[in-house]
Amino acid sequence: MKSPHSFVITPIGNRYNNTKQVGDKNLIINTEVFNHQYTNRKAKVLSVPKIGGSLGINVGDEIIVHHNVFRRWHDVKGIERNSNSYFNEQLYVVNKDQIFLYKQNDEWKALDGFCFVNPIKDHDDTTLEKEHLTKGIIKYTDGNFNIGDLVGFTPFSKYEFIVDGEKLYRVYNKFITIKYEYQGDEEVYNPSWA
Repeated sequence: MKSPHSFVITPIGNRYNNTKQVGDKNLIINTEVFNHQYTNRKAKVLSVPKIGGSLGINVGDEIIVHHNVFRRWHDVKGIERNSNSYFNEQLYVVNKDQIFLYKQNDEWKALDGFCFVNPIKDHDDTTLEKEHLTKGIIKYTDGNFNIGDLVGFTPFSKYEFIVDGEKLYRVYNKFITIKYEYQGDEEVYNPSWA
């Protein structure tokens, strides 16, 4: 199946990532269909658009997509529905703006306009926050910044993703406001639950 302007994908795993292995048992950590934090965001590309380019993404690549692609929701009458991307349980049709990251040759690459940032520990004793809210280290980039740059971004401009067991924030390049010099006490914050 091919689409003229969209990617055809299949989820890697289930639609939701709502179980955790505890010893030899599986623990269900969420049963709500509307909670975006537990939706799967990993997919495999089955076909690329015929028209308009593939953004460098090839058939077979692993991608990270928007949280609403696989998510189910309830309409105003309480009826459970699939997302607009749904074709069947194994096929979804997504637009270019629903893809943020892709993996080729075991290397993640961000799409134009995005960076993925590692949060860093906050060493400020006057706050209860464990991580700095507006500062991080570039992990994946579209080329506008260098991997490893320490950057600052505007408040409320980050969006959390778990990529290969690591907590990262997707940040639009336009919301990165400053590149800092390292002070020597910067430390990546990756909580044990990630």
